[in-house]
Amino acid sequence: MKAVICEKFGLPETLKYGELPDPSPSPSQVLIQVDACGVNFPDVLIIQNKYQFKPELPFSPGGEVAGKVIEIGSEVKNVQVGDSVLALCGWGGFAEKVAVDSDRVFKLPSGLPSEIAATTLYTYGTSYHALKDRANLQPGENLLVLGAAGGVGLAAVELGKTMGAKVIAAASSEEKLALCKEKGAELTINYQKEDLKARIKKLTQGKGVDVVYDPVGGDYTEAALRGVAWKGRYLIVGFANGEIPKIPMNLPLLKGCSIVGVFWGQFSKLEPEKSFQNIAQLMQWIQQGKISQHIGGRYSLEEAPQALNAILERKMLGKGVVIIKA
Repeated sequence: MKAVICEKFGLPETLKYGELPDPSPSPSQVLIQVDACGVNFPDVLIIQNKYQFKPELPFSPGGEVAGKVIEIGSEVKNVQVGDSVLALCGWGGFAEKVAVDSDRVFKLPSGLPSEIAATTLYTYGTSYHALKDRANLQPGENLLVLGAAGGVGLAAVELGKTMGAKVIAAASSEEKLALCKEKGAELTINYQKEDLKARIKKLTQGKGVDVVYDPVGGDYTEAALRGVAWKGRYLIVGFANGEIPKIPMNLPLLKGCSIVGVFWGQFSKLEPEKSFQNIAQLMQWIQQGKISQHIGGRYSLEEAPQALNAILERKMLGKGVVIIKA
């Protein structure tokens, strides 16, 4: 089968387009003919051997796919050959076929396009778990989203609005902030031009924000933490900036706030029933038109390294998708 292959750890330009043997599903796995694969920040990390999960070389990146079931293992009960599905494969998705554990495979609602399905789980799954399960976001609360025009950030903006919060989007350009407004942000901060802490204070009339959603890290973390309200919740989602910040621990003490880790991949494995309920809710909102993925770039399988570079350089607005089967 055709695939994008990581033969040695490194940046996207080290990936190769070539042939890999067709995967063979184990008794508990499903073999999927891949139509589309989402492009995510963990894909950039996994090819550099910097992610929590570390596959053996060689492998294909790509952790989120949509396609059709073409073979099932003897123990599989939840799907059948011919079903249209989305799946969390972790890696292997930048290829024509992928074998996935059946408990990580979900039937697609009728009529949901593959490119939308393949760009939903990582971003919306992460953001909904963060806001619902980790922050307990309530209607009327102030939600600050850093990196708000990226994949998970834009999903958090849209979900925050859907959940009744007042969303403040923070990003590095007016183009990005305009997209955030389209997705429901009421207020914006351009942290390339504005002082983040001072702007938070002004927009909240000195109260601070109830919840911060931070997939960026780096220099913005401490400034945003200083803008948290009493008993606020600070969500640590990732470090797209490339720098893991060191937090002065007197700040959560003084603010009575919580710093909460968000590791959606582990949550979906350890608490599958809750994860499935979240996914079902997301699919319902998609069908109702309450949330809709913004596709920032469509790429062929050969162009997958370009998609990863767009994320690495923080040029991707919304979500990228690799189209494997037109």
